[in-house]
Amino acid sequence: MPFIPEQPRFKGISLPPSGWVLAVLLVVYIFTGLIGHDPWKHDDAISIGIAYDLVSNGNWLMPQLAGQPYPDAPLYYWAAAITAHLFSWLLPVHDAARLASGLFTLLALAFILLAARELHGREHAAAGPLILAGSIGFLFHAHEAQPMLAALTANTAAFWALTLLPRRPGFAAMVFGTAFAIAFLANGLLPVLTLLPVTAFSLWQSEDRKKSLKLLAWAMALALLLSGLWLLPLYLASPEYLKTFFQRELAAMTKQVPAFSNTLRYLSLLLWYAWPALPLAAWALWSKRRLLRSTPLALPIFSFVSVLLILGLSTELRSAAALLLLPPLVLLAVPGVSSLRRGAANSFDWFGMMLFTFLAAVVWIVWYAMVYGWPERLARQAVRLEPGFVGHFSLLAFVFSILATVIWCWLIVTSPRSPMRGIMHWMSGLTLFWLLIATLWMPWIDYGKSYRPLSASLARTLPAKTYCVANANLPDSILASLDYFDRIRTVPLKSTAGKACNWLLIQGETRDPAALSAAGWRKVWEGKRAGDRRDSDTFHLFRRDAKANKATTLPDLLVVPPEAGTSRP
Repeated sequence: MPFIPEQPRFKGISLPPSGWVLAVLLVVYIFTGLIGHDPWKHDDAISIGIAYDLVSNGNWLMPQLAGQPYPDAPLYYWAAAITAHLFSWLLPVHDAARLASGLFTLLALAFILLAARELHGREHAAAGPLILAGSIGFLFHAHEAQPMLAALTANTAAFWALTLLPRRPGFAAMVFGTAFAIAFLANGLLPVLTLLPVTAFSLWQSEDRKKSLKLLAWAMALALLLSGLWLLPLYLASPEYLKTFFQRELAAMTKQVPAFSNTLRYLSLLLWYAWPALPLAAWALWSKRRLLRSTPLALPIFSFVSVLLILGLSTELRSAAALLLLPPLVLLAVPGVSSLRRGAANSFDWFGMMLFTFLAAVVWIVWYAMVYGWPERLARQAVRLEPGFVGHFSLLAFVFSILATVIWCWLIVTSPRSPMRGIMHWMSGLTLFWLLIATLWMPWIDYGKSYRPLSASLARTLPAKTYCVANANLPDSILASLDYFDRIRTVPLKSTAGKACNWLLIQGETRDPAALSAAGWRKVWEGKRAGDRRDSDTFHLFRRDAKANKATTLPDLLVVPPEAGTSRP
């Protein structure tokens, strides 16, 4: 039985949320946790490091990381460098750079709203951004420096353009061409490849295929023109850099992966990553099974299947790449919200309210233990996980968190019965949980994830005039962190032949310490983050004796950690 809306006993917000209510909710969701912490490992540190290099050295055409070329699509780094420059008077560079993620996230939510409006009607459109923002995987990546967010924005804009094509063909073609170029400039070939099948499907479903083909051909020409604004100057300035960029893109797309098991891993990832979009999409498929050939269902179904196959066949499992699965899944889930049976809708609503109320209580209790030392067992556990951490009371964080908790309680009491209430409560509860984590727990989390103390310790060990520090196996995120925090730049060990490089920095233990010592290297420093316990997380700095053979290199004696190399999909 479908929902019959009723008047609330207390005056609250109307559902579906619209106007300033929806805007405020999304802005709080986006910008909470985006600032207020150091660059963290993996993509966050890499992206901030490249943006920092752009701001410091102006290598806008050829992005670099810690002084070394980093052939990659530049759009996100450009945006991050611009926001870093514009807001550096107010925020640290890393926080200001991360504002680019907030901008792309806001645009992605706006475009999914517009696409849902075209496919499913104005009255159901608000479910689109609520479902996308409520997806757990999206929450994780929306608050880090992540180039795939720019590609996601481009893909959602492309979906909007394809749904708009029958009604406003000229404008839709312009939007699609721009989105196609942004997808390439944001993350290379992968997001572009995922757009091709749904573009062909949209063309096949068009009533006037000849006209649609002309419009899409014009859109592709526009995309090539916009992409050429970077590719042509890059070719003229450094053909080798451009060649390396395309070689890396093709290598990433043609890597041998076990296709069947890799596709299953992506599906398994979606069980938590795309919650609640995945079960709502499954219900939409069942409840609308007689309408599967209609464009509002067929377009997202075909797109989801094609993107899943492309990722499964060509890309190793990566959480960031799975963002490309969310737009079609969300658009498929939108009609599932309004068609939920009353019992299922109430169960989903109660599950969300109870879950996030419980999680909010847990966050408050653990925060109290970290600051005041009670309950003692929780306090000891917090210190055991991050040795040396000392919690402090912050009035601003406390007031902000209390206000958010009160608003949550008000919201669950006053929200009227509506098909939209379950997803509204889910997204609001997830926002509350993330807000409490980002305000109350952030000092503890940042203490454990930041490389600032480790970098400072290393900087104190190195002499002021150190012209060459070799690294044997440091991942890109560590190179970026050392450069950002203390301007420590290293060069790959294999490129130091013939150079007077008397310092060597490695991560993890060597296979043969005796051979390293015999080659003239002696350890002068080691360090790791307070909470790191594995030997592979420990950094070692060696200095070569003045009488040692300067031509000696030891790449075969070093342990390469699992994260070594680029983290791009």
